[in-house]
Amino acid sequence: MDRVNLSSAFSSFDDQWSPKIIAELNGQHVKIAKLLGEFVWHHHDSEDELFLVHRGRLRMEFRDRTVVLEAGDLLVVPRGVEHRPVAAEEVELVLFEPAGTLNTGNVLNERTVEEPGRLFPGSIAGTGS
Repeated sequence: MDRVNLSSAFSSFDDQWSPKIIAELNGQHVKIAKLLGEFVWHHHDSEDELFLVHRGRLRMEFRDRTVVLEAGDLLVVPRGVEHRPVAAEEVELVLFEPAGTLNTGNVLNERTVEEPGRLFPGSIAGTGS
């Protein structure tokens, strides 16, 4: 069991829209990502997603409304709900979702990350995964 400092983890990479696994527990991945600009409209048929803003401001667009998240705010997007994250300025984001969840959900395109990288390979997996 190793401690993870989020600020240090975020400072270790610069790429955007490319989630990195920082921990695993009970079949869930804890991922971090940097976002800038608009993502693709998508949904997840079987997975809920938890978005937690570490730094910045995230606009989560839904077809019928928009939710703005500031640093320290979190939002759970239920499975099946179409959504699109938008970041006018760079956002540092923590994600909790079942292992194997594609970042683009039902959409496959150039932003799809099928195998997210691990920032700390082998050092922070929980026993429940």
